[in-house]
Amino acid sequence: MRSRPARWLMHLLHQGWPLRRAFPAPTLDAIEEAISAGEQRHGAELRFVVEARLGALAVWAGVTPRARAAALFSDLRVWDTEANNGVLVYVLLADRAVEIVADRGARARVQAEVWNKACATMTTAFGAGDFQGGTVRALASLAQALATAFPPDADNPDELPNRPTVL
Repeated sequence: MRSRPARWLMHLLHQGWPLRRAFPAPTLDAIEEAISAGEQRHGAELRFVVEARLGALAVWAGVTPRARAAALFSDLRVWDTEANNGVLVYVLLADRAVEIVADRGARARVQAEVWNKACATMTTAFGAGDFQGGTVRALASLAQALATAFPPDADNPDELPNRPTVL
């Protein structure tokens, strides 16, 4: 990780344009479609959040991408699913970080290797400028693992929004 001053500067410089360039409306539409299609195949709930940067005080205080993802997991109530199987996929562009936070039901049934591989898929693709493809591929691999762990039942309610959240 960068030094605190270097990280603070990176976050200061990451205004809204890198986010709009990396995740334009058609990319957000494709991500929403991938989440919706995946949730037809499994009984878990996925939520995707992308953020350009953290505020200066949060960076200076040492808030990590993982800590921010955990806070959003709580704030967005991803934990509040009937089967405790909510999964948050979080991208922080200024830190070039991808974090996945899974509720206890999902963590118990899906191996950590699956979450790590999805993060690596996105990170590698993002490094090549392929934000849409990397995200959609990672979501497809998560959907496959979640379909095995949480086969859909006849009801299969959609408990969380499928539209990506842009902060």
